[in-house]
Amino acid sequence: MQPQPSQMGYDRAITVFSPDGRLYQVEYAREAVKRGTTAVGIKCREGVVLIVDKRVSSRLLEPSSIEKIFRIDAHIGVASSGLVGDARALVDRARIESQINRVSYDESIDIETLSKRLCDHMQTYTQFGGARPYGTALLIAGISDGKTHLFETDPSGTLLEYKATGIGVGRPAVMKVFEEEYNPENSCKEAIFLGLKALHAATEGKFDVNTVEIGIVSVQSGTFRKMTPEEVAVCVETFEQ
Repeated sequence: MQPQPSQMGYDRAITVFSPDGRLYQVEYAREAVKRGTTAVGIKCREGVVLIVDKRVSSRLLEPSSIEKIFRIDAHIGVASSGLVGDARALVDRARIESQINRVSYDESIDIETLSKRLCDHMQTYTQFGGARPYGTALLIAGISDGKTHLFETDPSGTLLEYKATGIGVGRPAVMKVFEEEYNPENSCKEAIFLGLKALHAATEGKFDVNTVEIGIVSVQSGTFRKMTPEEVAVCVETFEQ
């Protein structure tokens, strides 16, 4: 159905609310996220786990060229879903904010502070004309003062903290698995297997070792790292047995 002429202004202008209180461009940005690859985040006893299905669409594509998990600072990692370019721009901004904090105060940035600054930045793009909202959502995992945190951002600038969550096209299937099986006392290894199970449900069993990326924030070391392809292969092969 074609939009009525009276609706077109609300559909095209980011700064104009529709009569029922909606910002259509923000909702369209959320749709871009819903069409993105599935990413999950899980808090556990030993830290936070981020897992992403990269969804390689062609056998001619080099899987290593697709990056969905990023290191922001020594103690913070991010997983993205939606428009990759938008995610990369936000990651660059997050890295700059982290370094500004380190130079200014000689300490690493608090993960909640960083998450709120990113969301404040995203929110400004829903208020002013001449720019569109970011078509990406982020899972921000990190550790501050010995406590783990997992935040989810939204194109509208909304910030929520979760124990376990998912973003992207497979979110409904992921959340169903987490609602039924999540346990905060899980070890890191158990959390990885739960995340792989959720991804398996979201992708209907179509992922393999080349399409999975895993990052871990460790309470013991206080740092974030991405697992090597060899480590990911061991996890995926163990899960599939």
